Amino acid sequence: MPRTDQQTRGQQGEDAALDHLRLHGLALVERNFRCRGGELDLIMRDGAHLVFVEVRRRKSTDFGGAAASITPTKQRRMTIAAQTFLLRYPKLPPCRFDVVAIDGETISWLKNVLD
Repeated sequence: MPRTDQQTRGQQGEDAALDHLRLHGLALVERNFRCRGGELDLIMRDGAHLVFVEVRRRKSTDFGGAAASITPTKQRRMTIAAQTFLLRYPKLPPCRFDVVAIDGETISWLKNVLD
């Protein structure tokens, strides 16, 4: 099935975010983890921490920009997906949720955005 333009742009945004995080020393654990309750774009390792990354891309900062597009519903889905992913670990590693917001050509990495 061919990809839509939106899916292609989303993939490009994830590629840019992955490159950005790797440049800052993070290592990819898994990409596009999906489960019944949600999805995680990137799961990275930052030292001892497991980092669940949501990637958001917008053409501009109009209407709040990429980071502002993460709704409470999306936050719940990210949490459910992370909890499901963590079931594979007998001992839970330290974890955090980050956002990579791409507004136009500007990449912002927001760390530890959810408690």
